[in-house]
Amino acid sequence: MRVYFYLICVFFLVSCSELKDTKTLTLAHSLPISHPVHKGIVVFQQELAKASKGKLTVKIYPDGQLGGEREALELLQIGSIAMTKVSAATMANFVPEYGAVSIPYIFRDKEHCFKVLEGDIGKTLLAKGDDRWLRGLCFYDAGARSFYTVNKPLNSAEDVKGLKIRVMNDPTAVKMVSALNASPTPMAYGELYTALQQGVVDGAENNIPSFVTSRHFEVCKHYSYDEHTYIPDVLIIGTKTLERLSEQEKRWVYKAANTSAQAQKKFWEASVNQGLSIIEKAGVHIYRPDKAPFREKTQLIIEEFKKKSFGNLVEAIQNTK
Repeated sequence: MRVYFYLICVFFLVSCSELKDTKTLTLAHSLPISHPVHKGIVVFQQELAKASKGKLTVKIYPDGQLGGEREALELLQIGSIAMTKVSAATMANFVPEYGAVSIPYIFRDKEHCFKVLEGDIGKTLLAKGDDRWLRGLCFYDAGARSFYTVNKPLNSAEDVKGLKIRVMNDPTAVKMVSALNASPTPMAYGELYTALQQGVVDGAENNIPSFVTSRHFEVCKHYSYDEHTYIPDVLIIGTKTLERLSEQEKRWVYKAANTSAQAQKKFWEASVNQGLSIIEKAGVHIYRPDKAPFREKTQLIIEEFKKKSFGNLVEAIQNTK
């Protein structure tokens, strides 16, 4: 089925189509058009068209029209599409070094996170996928992931003990919940609302905008701001596409990406503020527990990552002031 899907996409899509002096880059992602990351991508589209005076444009396929994140990356690798947006956690399946930014409490706070991502470490990381035909252009803010539950307030790390918590199908997320003496339960995101409603799981973890758009706040009345991970999204272009662009076109692409990243952070902040207003009106209780015990219980995960081939990257992130 996947091979058939690829053949259809190769037949109907071109990653960089030319009509006279105009080139169009196909960009696919899995988010709805209301999402703050999609709004950032629209800024990229607008800035690129503006800088190139219409010579280099972007055609966006949102809402998973061409498949999920993994499928989009695979399409990009074979050149069927030009660009995509994925979570750094998904990128780690293709480029292991991206796993460093998914470690619980690797970032002290949001300021530290973007000091790393927008500095030399981030630039190095974006270039790490070249041998897999995946070049990162910029990082988008995807907020901090925190725990939320149906019935039990989480005022401390101890309160997580014994709960069944839905996590992404990601080994680091599983280890994090296990380190807090809870039961990690990987499952598809689309199944989570019903699972929470029926008591299959006691809670989950995600950022505020996702908590709102999924309408999980209708079931879960407790949101605990432990902010265990800041896993960014990444705007990716295929190296096969990049090689077909002139040096001037490449400069337009990089400039538009950087401009869109700064605009997207503002979209994200506005989305969080709006989301907080919505869930407070819906009767959700918000807690801000002491993060130190959470850090202590998950410290072993950081130590494990330091033993990997990119352990120096983990230490460099920690040492960034």
